[in-house]
Amino acid sequence: MNPATSTIEGCKKGDQRAQYQLYRDCFSTLKGICHRYRENEQDVDALVNLGFLKIINNLDKLDQKEHFESWIRRIMINVLIDDFRKNRNVRDLIEWRDFSENEHLKHPIDLNHAEKVFDYDDLLKMIKKLPPVSSKVFNLFAIDGFSHAEIAEMFGISEGTSKWHVSFARKKLAEMMSGVTQTHKVV
Repeated sequence: MNPATSTIEGCKKGDQRAQYQLYRDCFSTLKGICHRYRENEQDVDALVNLGFLKIINNLDKLDQKEHFESWIRRIMINVLIDDFRKNRNVRDLIEWRDFSENEHLKHPIDLNHAEKVFDYDDLLKMIKKLPPVSSKVFNLFAIDGFSHAEIAEMFGISEGTSKWHVSFARKKLAEMMSGVTQTHKVV
């Protein structure tokens, strides 16, 4: 996605038509990012609007060498992290779950079979079942491509803690996938 230069220049001058066009151009990208971190549709819409407002207000800071879509993705993720920091509480930081009672999780997973059983929405639902911090760190690392150093800085944690959250998330996702694939055996 690369909006027309005239659209960006119009936005910088306060042209509402240009702003609306840019909003339409950015909407699906911003909403997709928000859906990975939030389930409530009203929260998603509010965060998309907040992210877009930051984009409009910071167009002067857009480096011509930087790809526009990468720039708006970074802004949207920063808005989500700021919102998380603002609204987090102790329950968000630690979530206790007893995974030991799931006997079906002890079986290895056949990745070829998993490809037949899972789609993007299934994986997204599983990621959302992870504890909140692990889910957010995993999304930032595995999907959005941030480094552990960047994630550590965003959340105010160590790089080791970021790595632990990613490792923990991978382990739990594998266990969840194993449980689902055991119930969907292909004959």
